[in-house]
Amino acid sequence: MTDPRDPTTPDEELLEAETLTILSELDDAARVERVAGELERGFQALAGVGKAVSFFGSARTGRDDPAYDQARGLARELGEEGFAVITGGGPGIMEAANRGAQDAGVLSIGLGIELPHEEAMNEWVGLPLDFHYFLTRKVMFVRYASAFVVFPGGFGTLDELFEAATLRQTGKIRHFPIVLFGSAYWEGLLAWLRDPVLAEGKVSPGDVDMLEVTDDPDRVLEVVRAVEHRRPRAGGGAS
Repeated sequence: MTDPRDPTTPDEELLEAETLTILSELDDAARVERVAGELERGFQALAGVGKAVSFFGSARTGRDDPAYDQARGLARELGEEGFAVITGGGPGIMEAANRGAQDAGVLSIGLGIELPHEEAMNEWVGLPLDFHYFLTRKVMFVRYASAFVVFPGGFGTLDELFEAATLRQTGKIRHFPIVLFGSAYWEGLLAWLRDPVLAEGKVSPGDVDMLEVTDDPDRVLEVVRAVEHRRPRAGGGAS
C-alpha cells in the first residue's frame, strides 16, 4: 500500500480527511474555522451588490465560438439595465460575461476556485474573490444573484445548474429563474428530464417547467426583469 499523499486542494483535504490516501492537515475545528472565514469574507466583499445575475458555461469556449459573443452581448444588455454580473472568473463563457459587464460599466465579479492547473482570473473581472472550498463559493453564486443564465458547459456547469434546480425544487430559494441559453445544446437534457425522469415520477411537472430554455436574449431580459431583486446592504463592500 502506498503512503498517503499531501492534498492538492483544501477541498480534497476536507472531503477525503481520514482516508488512507490523503494526509489530514487540519482537525475538524480548524476546517470549520476556515469555512466560516471564507463565508465571512465573501459576505463582506459582496454585501453592497444589488441586483445581479450569475452566468455559467464552459471554460473551454473559445473567443471564436458564437456562444462567446452571445454571452458577452447578453451580459452587456443586462449590465445596461443595471445588473451586476457574477461568474466563476475563468476563461470561456465566464470571460465573455465579465467582458460584457465591463462593456456596460457595471460591477464584474469573479468567484475563483483553487484547483490544480486552474487558469488565472480573466482580465475583465473587476471584483475578484478566490475561494478554497466549492461549498462557500456556491453560496455566493446564489445569495448575490437574482437569476442564473446557463450557457453550454460541462460538469461544472451542470453541477451549478442542478444545484440551483434542487434549491428551487425544495423551496430553499423562490422566484429564482434558471435560464438555459442555447436550445440545440440543452434540448437533449430537457427531453431526458421529461422522459424517463418525469415520466417515471422521479420529479414533478413543475420541476422541469422551471427550467427556461431560449435562444433569444430579449426573453432572458424579460424573465430576469420580472423577479424580485436583492437589496444591497448599507456599507457593503461592493460598489
